[in-house]
Amino acid sequence: MSSQFGKVAVLLGGSSAEREISLMSGRAVLAALQGAGVDAHAFDPAETDLHILKEQGYERAFIALHGRGGEDGTVQGALELMGIPYTGSGVMASAIGMDKWRTKLVWLASGLPTPRFAILDAHTDWDAVVADLGLPIFVKPVHEGSSMGATKVTEAGQLKGAWELAAQYDSMVLAEEFVSGRELTAPFLGDRALPLVRIEAPGGNYDYQNKYFTDDTQYFCPSGLPDAQEKEIQAAVVRCARVLGCRGWGRADLILREDGSFTLLEINTAPGMTNHSLVPMSARVAGLSFEALCLEILAGARLG
Repeated sequence: MSSQFGKVAVLLGGSSAEREISLMSGRAVLAALQGAGVDAHAFDPAETDLHILKEQGYERAFIALHGRGGEDGTVQGALELMGIPYTGSGVMASAIGMDKWRTKLVWLASGLPTPRFAILDAHTDWDAVVADLGLPIFVKPVHEGSSMGATKVTEAGQLKGAWELAAQYDSMVLAEEFVSGRELTAPFLGDRALPLVRIEAPGGNYDYQNKYFTDDTQYFCPSGLPDAQEKEIQAAVVRCARVLGCRGWGRADLILREDGSFTLLEINTAPGMTNHSLVPMSARVAGLSFEALCLEILAGARLG
């Protein structure tokens, strides 16, 4: 089976703010593919021009890049032009999925629930935003992942400073109402949803540090939710990915309120594949080893 893939480039690293996590993901994927007998090689677009892929005879690409320049449709478009099939979502879905604001607009237009929000800039009436969204408020760059530049604002006077921090990462900044409840992530593989993962972070703060570099965050998979409720959420996640045009694999994050309703936060079209990552955790519960998961994702690589 492994020989059918030909020469495979595992794209990792890159130049986004999530480079460190991408290197961790890519190395794990590379080891798994090589262990399965795939002719896979690491390729860092920050160190080698992408067009070399075609010259060096690569026949398929596993995208383990995170953030801008890897998850936003740009690399996908370059691979399309070179005729190299790649994993994950295509150009349009990658671009929309990376844009938290436009993702919300598509979901709202499709009748899918997502928290209320406001776009912030230097001319924002900070008091009006607090009055509208209430406190706490999450402030985050529109085009970053892994909680980069994000702040949980608990006092009105913190809002402008939170915008200034986020604006260092992105010219567009989103303020989002705080939704109280249990944090869930919902991976999908192909056209099927994988088991939900319930997340309990220290102090309810699932930030960059607690995502990747501590062992204090607790993950529960199976999630412990009633079967009917889990199936309802999984169906909504498959739909939320479909309306964005996603394919291959990915992960949606959401909040489950105490009353049983849920709301979608964002989608990740190239999720982490580190030892703290949630898609591999969910796949294991579904009976897929890390190696089998990587092979299935790679098998789904395509153009267009």
